[in-house]
Amino acid sequence: QDPTAAHYMFQDDPFLMPRNAANFRLFSLSKESGRNAAKYIIKQFPQYFDKTFAEPNIPCLMPEALTPQIEGLSEEALKERIHLRRVKESVDLFDQLVQAGTPVSLETTNSLLDLLCFYGDAESTLEKEEEEEEKEDLEEPEVNASEQKAPKRQLRRGLQSSGPRWKENNSAERIFKIMPERNAHSYCTMIRGMVKHGASAKAYDTYIDLLNERHKADVHTFNALIAAVPYLKERFLERWELAKVFLNHMTQQEVQPNLLTFNALLKTMRRCGGVGRSMSLSVIKEMEALDIEPSLATYDHLLSILYRGTDNYSSGIMSEVLNDVEKRSFTPQDPDDANFFSTAMQVCCDLKDIKLAYQLNKAMEKGDNWKFLDVDRLNSYWSKFFSLLCMMEQIDVVLKWYKEMSPSLFYPTPKNILDLLQALDAANHLEAIPSVWEDMKQLGFNRRQELLEEMLSLMSREQHPEEIQLEFAKCAEDIKAAHEQTGREQAPLEWTGSALGHVAVLFARAGRIQDAWNMMECFPQINRIPTDQVMDEFLNCAKQTSCPDEAIKLVKLAASLGLPSLQRLKSRTEKEFELSEKQK
Repeated sequence: QDPTAAHYMFQDDPFLMPRNAANFRLFSLSKESGRNAAKYIIKQFPQYFDKTFAEPNIPCLMPEALTPQIEGLSEEALKERIHLRRVKESVDLFDQLVQAGTPVSLETTNSLLDLLCFYGDAESTLEKEEEEEEKEDLEEPEVNASEQKAPKRQLRRGLQSSGPRWKENNSAERIFKIMPERNAHSYCTMIRGMVKHGASAKAYDTYIDLLNERHKADVHTFNALIAAVPYLKERFLERWELAKVFLNHMTQQEVQPNLLTFNALLKTMRRCGGVGRSMSLSVIKEMEALDIEPSLATYDHLLSILYRGTDNYSSGIMSEVLNDVEKRSFTPQDPDDANFFSTAMQVCCDLKDIKLAYQLNKAMEKGDNWKFLDVDRLNSYWSKFFSLLCMMEQIDVVLKWYKEMSPSLFYPTPKNILDLLQALDAANHLEAIPSVWEDMKQLGFNRRQELLEEMLSLMSREQHPEEIQLEFAKCAEDIKAAHEQTGREQAPLEWTGSALGHVAVLFARAGRIQDAWNMMECFPQINRIPTDQVMDEFLNCAKQTSCPDEAIKLVKLAASLGLPSLQRLKSRTEKEFELSEKQK
């Protein structure tokens, strides 16, 4: 792998390769957006794509036929529209069949309910796959473990953060009510649809109706109900008790739990405070007893329960989890599987344990596990890993990783650059700052005030060999240019007194007396006072370059600013420079 190359999804062209994390996300999403646009055109204008020119014709490579072929008022036409996921047309045709007195079979009606509950009574888009759930901050603060009341936050977003809401008396509810007969499938579909689209209370009422009708729910319905528990109860203990009720009902109805059942339970326990924390390991043991192998989402929930929002600094559980994970190559089984590596790396950072981070990284690279890091999570994972490296590793190891990781694996964030500068400072390896500055310019960070201040402070703190000072002066010149340039879309970068002083010092140490004086003249313009170090460094530069005129200018500047160091500068100038009578 070429460490200087961008991700393989991008064209090998300087203008089409991202410069930083924001560009990376924009470019990758725009590429996906182009694919979706193409699918939209094929769907909206299928008549332009009905010609088959390929020889031999390979059906799986041709656009899918999306135009209904069966006309008229019949159940077969309804089945076809349900198959094509045409929500509105399916509902209209069903209503017409009912008004005409044509009976619709229970199986077809259930299929229509499946469609409506999946899309939330909104028009489907074929190019839209099931939307990815945003990772929510599931942890809630606690005071007393069991009886603590959950915050009065209204968790009305449902289990999906985006998509249509469940409307009162929508088409699904209306059709469900007028069905002459309903079986368990009808109830289960409605319950899952209500939970999916944020109507958890209605889903619970429908489940009670299912029990009253002496039907049995399936495992997927129980999974949805367990996941909805935090939206039904407020107190932590009440949530845990309701989850146990559903588990007991599964036992009574002889429904075998699956992996997603335990994942839904652990996800709910993340909202159960200390109760969830005390019972989480028991859930894992129950999975082992039933011979159900955990997925990455199982471990993600477990780590979040035991580590996030707590003062748990023991690495025992984390170590056991990684020992299990590194033995396996995982396949996607739960939408939350994708969160594991990012969560685990955050735990490593909280524990400040670099060995666990290396172990996690090794597990991530095993088999196809790396595929769980999508565009958004990829940069987050590597960014956390690099920050931990800067904090815990030797500088040679940090720089080795930095060269291998950027930009092929991730684009450093401003925090990563700040961590790297602090690592260089701790290791007394400041001569590497000019190369870091080149990367900052490439990443578009050359106008980040906090990074400029930190870098200038490190470069100007001590005197270095001449060769390094000349390199530092070049960096200072770039920073000066960044303050002076103003683009139409860029706000001007304002000088601070410290930045101005650091740049003046760096110019002075490199023997660039005129550039240093230009910086000194800016102090009165921005109403700032130079420090004694800045004044002394400029005077030293004037002495080395034998420029008594510049020394006299400095004394005059000190006098105009009313500096307390005026007398000291004046006496130094008289002693260290050969002045003419006029200059005296």
